[in-house]
Amino acid sequence: MTRHRTDAPGAVTVRVPAKVNVRLAVGAARPDGFHDLANAFLAVSLHDEVTVRPAEALTVTCEGPGADLVPLDGTNLAARAATLLAARHGIEPAVHIHIAKDIPVAGGMAGGSADGAGALLACDTLWGLGSTRAELLDICAELGSDVPFSLVGGAALGTGRGERLTPLDTGGTFHWVFAVADGGLSTPAVYGEFDRLTAGTEVPAPEAPPALLAALRSGDATALAAALANDLQPAALSLRPALRATLDTGLAAGALAAIVSGSGPTTAYLVKDEESARAVAAALTASGTCRTARTATSPAAGATIL
Repeated sequence: MTRHRTDAPGAVTVRVPAKVNVRLAVGAARPDGFHDLANAFLAVSLHDEVTVRPAEALTVTCEGPGADLVPLDGTNLAARAATLLAARHGIEPAVHIHIAKDIPVAGGMAGGSADGAGALLACDTLWGLGSTRAELLDICAELGSDVPFSLVGGAALGTGRGERLTPLDTGGTFHWVFAVADGGLSTPAVYGEFDRLTAGTEVPAPEAPPALLAALRSGDATALAAALANDLQPAALSLRPALRATLDTGLAAGALAAIVSGSGPTTAYLVKDEESARAVAAALTASGTCRTARTATSPAAGATIL
């Protein structure tokens, strides 16, 4: 029999970061349909805020840029997180989840995953469950490949399908610009296009190059720029050729490197400092090749109770 908690606080708000993949190495499709990855994550200073409060039944609301694209039913990762956590403890997921979006929706920056991690931590706190970090990470991995990193933040290497995390050292602050495209790209569609483009070829086992890890440790933006790579970029560009013009615009404006963020269509630009970030963002916004451009820094903290 399930039960309701009666000793919970009125509401809990958790702030969760977006991510950028500084190296996304993708292996061949596995029998289960997933791909082995070597996924070097950096959390960046664009955030969603997830607030949960007691309710008669599980409901989800959302506000902010792209909110109309966020599902408000049981498929929402925040709703799934609440449901999974409640089921493990034999309680009803009777909460209202409100998501304040600032991470681009369907943009390859793990906004949905961030909301799942945020709701998980918020519900655990609201219900006074006291779950360990390992227990929360286990549920995160069940929710999706990017969700564990959304919980821990900072910098990490994700292996397996991305859910097995090893913390990475970073030696300083990296400055970024993100160009937000009109519309989204389906992650399954991008992986499907990757499979199509690599069919008949030998896809190497994914790994994170030592030069990339050294650049992160040293905080050297120029060295990191030389090591940025995303094996999904050709697939994203195949499905959305207009992204090439966006990438070229950022590079022409002085970015050290330009890359499709995750499965896209958001594109990421590593720059040398805050002044360069403002200049690249202004050039991208004026170019008409993207909907908007945002500046951010990394690394950023993971899911944090406010």
